[in-house]
Amino acid sequence: MTSAVSVALATTWLLGLLMLPLLGSLLRSGMPGVWEWLIANVVLIVALPLLLLRGHISDFISIVIANALVALAGVTLYAGFARFLHRPARWPLLLFCAAMTVPALAYWRYVVDSIPMRVVVSTGFTAAICIAIAILVARNRNMGRARYPYVATIGVTVMFATCQAARGIYFTTLSHVSDALTFDATVNVVLLCVGAAIMPVLLMCGMMMVHDALLFNARDAVNRDFLTGALSREGFASVARALLTAADRSRSSLACLIVDLDHFKSINDTFGHGGGDKVLREFVELVRSTLRAGDALGRMGGEEFVILMPDIALDHARSLAERLRNAAMRHAVVTDNGTCTYSLSGGLAIRLPGETMSQLTMRADRALYQAKVAGRNMLCVDDANPG
Repeated sequence: MTSAVSVALATTWLLGLLMLPLLGSLLRSGMPGVWEWLIANVVLIVALPLLLLRGHISDFISIVIANALVALAGVTLYAGFARFLHRPARWPLLLFCAAMTVPALAYWRYVVDSIPMRVVVSTGFTAAICIAIAILVARNRNMGRARYPYVATIGVTVMFATCQAARGIYFTTLSHVSDALTFDATVNVVLLCVGAAIMPVLLMCGMMMVHDALLFNARDAVNRDFLTGALSREGFASVARALLTAADRSRSSLACLIVDLDHFKSINDTFGHGGGDKVLREFVELVRSTLRAGDALGRMGGEEFVILMPDIALDHARSLAERLRNAAMRHAVVTDNGTCTYSLSGGLAIRLPGETMSQLTMRADRALYQAKVAGRNMLCVDDANPG
């Protein structure tokens, strides 16, 4: 084995060792895919010394088994990305593909001894794994997350696939490989160094995606009410600012609905605070199933919730609010102390031109007060609404 190949493999092995504690530190996060990435890294660490020992141990181990382990590391890496993106890993297919490299490598060593064809087998397999990861990430990117980790992963996998394909094509132009100068050619050395960086770089891309997900989850936890999962006051204020800006930019409408569960103190007294908490949690799920995807739901405190509905006409907003009120009346919550039924009162307001969020919610709250005074279990619309 030439010095260029040895240096590239040894460098990858050292990077793999450095990756072990980094990946290990992410195991406690509970993020799917981290275990697979760690296993892929360990398998590669085992495989690389076998490749470096060629000429000192049998070719079957240093060529066939070692490259098969590299293929196994590749499919395990793919499985990690699949699990992180909540897609099936399809282990039987992945293991079958990795196992198919064994007869191919054995044939091009023992039946027809051809180094170029063995390189074509290994680079072709690696290129296919890289393309598969790129497609997987492109199709399943979480639209609520930062783009950079996903775009970077797609970019480097396409680059690695291209370089691996180029190295395979380069070796097909060689009628035979009989001396070290073939491997030490500048083209081969460059492509080999790029190939040696595939596993460490893709593992770093995976760790970037994990850190981005953890940061997103941390921010989401701060912005969510711990009991119901609705937006907290702070989270709702942030979303409200964004919706207000979007409404100003597009000159579209924005509806505000404030609802209050009627006689909630009686619910707590009758069914206990645990029962009341369950009513609140199931009510939030009911709201989410009733409203549109772009609507925002926040808990303002106790049993009071506020809903923002962007780009909606008054009649449509009123229809959605009435649908929610009727659904609440039919909603029976099973608690430890019996089955609870409840109703809600609501106040609806459509934003006036130039109106601030505070002014809008004040008018919706005024309409809610009217609904309570009028006997509860009803929806009132603020008189100042346009149209």
